[in-house]
Amino acid sequence: MSGESVIGSLDLTTLGAAYASGAATVGGMVETVLDRIEGAGDDHVWIARVEAADLRRRAGELDALDRAEAAKLPLFGIPFAVKDNIDVAGMPTTAACPDFAYVPQVSATLVDRLLNAGAVLVGKTNLDQFATGLVGVRSPYGVPRNPFDARYIPGGSSSGSAVAVSAGLVGFSLGTDTAGSGRVPASFNNIVGLKPTRGALSTKGVVPACRSLDCVSIFALTSADAAAVFDVAAGFDAADPYSRTTHDAALPEGFRFGVPRAADLHFFGDEAAAELYGIAVERLTALGGTPVTIDFTPFRETAELLYSGPWVAERMAAVESFLRESPESLHPITRRIITGADAYSAVDTFRAMYRLEELRRIAGAVWDDIDVLLVPTAGTIYTVDQLEADPVALNTNLGEYTNFTNLLDLSAIAVPNGFGPLGLPLGVTLIAPAFHDRALADLGRRWQAATGLTLGATGAALPDAKPLVGATSGRTVLAMVGGHMEGMALSPELVALGGRKVAAVRTEPLYRLYALPGMNPARPGLLRVADGGGHAIGAELWSIPDGRLAAFMATIKGPLGIGTVMVEGWGPVKGFLCEAYATVGAEEISGFGGWRAYVAARAG
Repeated sequence: MSGESVIGSLDLTTLGAAYASGAATVGGMVETVLDRIEGAGDDHVWIARVEAADLRRRAGELDALDRAEAAKLPLFGIPFAVKDNIDVAGMPTTAACPDFAYVPQVSATLVDRLLNAGAVLVGKTNLDQFATGLVGVRSPYGVPRNPFDARYIPGGSSSGSAVAVSAGLVGFSLGTDTAGSGRVPASFNNIVGLKPTRGALSTKGVVPACRSLDCVSIFALTSADAAAVFDVAAGFDAADPYSRTTHDAALPEGFRFGVPRAADLHFFGDEAAAELYGIAVERLTALGGTPVTIDFTPFRETAELLYSGPWVAERMAAVESFLRESPESLHPITRRIITGADAYSAVDTFRAMYRLEELRRIAGAVWDDIDVLLVPTAGTIYTVDQLEADPVALNTNLGEYTNFTNLLDLSAIAVPNGFGPLGLPLGVTLIAPAFHDRALADLGRRWQAATGLTLGATGAALPDAKPLVGATSGRTVLAMVGGHMEGMALSPELVALGGRKVAAVRTEPLYRLYALPGMNPARPGLLRVADGGGHAIGAELWSIPDGRLAAFMATIKGPLGIGTVMVEGWGPVKGFLCEAYATVGAEEISGFGGWRAYVAARAG
């Protein structure tokens, strides 16, 4: 059967709504995906696929769950793909090198987490061999077809993963990102590429490129989807020596964003790309950001280090025994790059590491003046023929705005930005210091809504629904309007309970805010009004582990309580409200726009 009649976009919001309403089943989704893959023909996206019978068996198991059981699975019935340098138990891992292939007995930590959350694995995707390249053409399995124009490269190294999402074959996919492999393909496929903070996602079960820099990345049709997958996948993994205990850092409401000086912006003769970047600056300004011109030099110099000294040697460390024994098994360009390690000594390695620390200090000072860095994801796009004619130099051009990110321990999200005159997409990347993953995803959600672009190459519209940023299994999202907001008197209590900030938001213009007398520490009361005289009030969304929710509720004393708060872009969310009697005679502070602004005005 075909599920195409009831299943359109595979984004999490649309597909989840179809499941919830009964309009679609996981079995119908599987048939839709199989039909689409068959219709795509020989697109060189896949290296290995899960057998149709196994997909149908998995669908049957999920469809057999009752509504309550299904609701506990945050990725229930969402089809996904995995880059073929990531282990899946029982399926060969090739890293796009057939002679290297092995069959793991256990899956990568992340794959298990996604499956346990209800996702449906469709297959393993093509890549630049050993994740070496930003182009997507260095594979014996062919070049994954760019869904916008097959003459152009799909971007790499996570080429198949990106195309699978853009073409609507899966709802999300995993890639890897060492130099930009989780961002450049997103740009060339009109999708989102979340490159998390190093160590935020486990790399256990991932064939390393540069082990100290590698990140598993997430491709999705929407920024909200990428955040939802991140919430499931993130978490410390004691089996991964590079795993880190992370925390959530927030962006200020009035954020400043860095724009490289005109002399530092290179588009390699692509005037349309330059124009699109200019539009991006205007769009981010309209979203509340203040542009700040920065010196991009330390970032560019850091990028240039990636293919010198220790990090080329680190690529050799990952595959040396195989390469020495079977050099002819490697793609010629891949072999040329990795064997470049032989030109560097241990002395060169230390010199490069010393220089990196110098550049880290210089680049770090830039963050005193900005909160986010806005760069083109890539300065241009090339045809497959152009890449084959000049494979190394053009690949280097594509890494100009990506290579430095992991070396400097930054978080990043690549988002769609628009199309050039040839009908090819080019995106931009939002970059922030480590641990801003969720904050960037939320900014990416707002960005994506502002573009008006359709999703990938599917033609589907961005779903108009509550964003999934911060939603995660076993956690409840609450709206805070006073003392529990970040940096305020009660926020440490919330953090101690495992609370984490999801986003800075505003309520719908339905409320009035009052400074309540006699409260210690001071806090406001939010009152919904019915006479049309309401205001939009600044708030923050925080998620709290369900197991700690009762403990948090016990700390709330009257006249405050938890009710339903209408939040712009989110709809109804549980949050703090105040009983009406307590506002009689209290100072109304709605005109300040929120508690934080009121407190700052009083302090001034």
